[in-house]
Amino acid sequence: MMTRTNLQRLLAAVLVIFLGAALFISSLTGTGPSFLCSLPNLIDDYNPTEAQLQAVLHYATSPTTPQQSRAEISVSFEVLKSRAPCNFLVFGLGYDSLMWASFNPRGTTLFLEENPKWVQTVLKSSPELRAETVNYRTQLKQADELLASYKSEAACALSEVVLRGNERCKLALSNLPDEVYEKEWDLIMIDAPRGYFPEAPGRMAAIFSAAVMARRRRGSGATHVFLHDVDRKVEKAFAEEFLCRKFLVKAVGRLWHFEIPSATNATDARFC
Repeated sequence: MMTRTNLQRLLAAVLVIFLGAALFISSLTGTGPSFLCSLPNLIDDYNPTEAQLQAVLHYATSPTTPQQSRAEISVSFEVLKSRAPCNFLVFGLGYDSLMWASFNPRGTTLFLEENPKWVQTVLKSSPELRAETVNYRTQLKQADELLASYKSEAACALSEVVLRGNERCKLALSNLPDEVYEKEWDLIMIDAPRGYFPEAPGRMAAIFSAAVMARRRRGSGATHVFLHDVDRKVEKAFAEEFLCRKFLVKAVGRLWHFEIPSATNATDARFC
């Protein structure tokens, strides 16, 4: 039986979590007190998901913070507000994963991570997240060679390229889970794999494969692609080659946001 003291503690805990969620969301949206005043009307009609509740608890009690800045996060957050529930593919699994999943309630958010041990660690504490391990065939030190040579491989051409089973194109992520190939992703976030030492996988294949997914989209609307760490040479060069400057709609800090239209009937080998 719940005692009066236990009930008070429970109510206090719920209040702390609720206020934490309100302050967290209002800090991102910049709405401040006006957002808090509107919360009573929202509560009557809204049931938070498990990922949202866990995100509030995690960020309210953990000293770790997301890898991106508040300004960078807000770019993706604004798009997710208008598109959720949607299909959201994230390259990387980290301290911000609960946040991204909570921004897409009742949608599909899938994380692709290079380190299987890290996947096990994160899922142990956050089992509501969905994550898969990816094996990359590239190394950062190969970036210049890959950028110079892909045009000579027909299997990399926009008019011909597919991802699943494409062993000839070294930039194609050819062995991902079937779900990645079969779903159409409304948003793609590229914040991994590692790309800061020569033997690291680099983000070359992630950027190329995201571009292919966007250009092969069959449904209506553009694909939103967010690339982090564009202050680095490789990320910037591959973004300009495959995601295209003409599709860049916003740049904040080290984040670029692209809106990439479909090109399912493309006859040109070039992406940009």
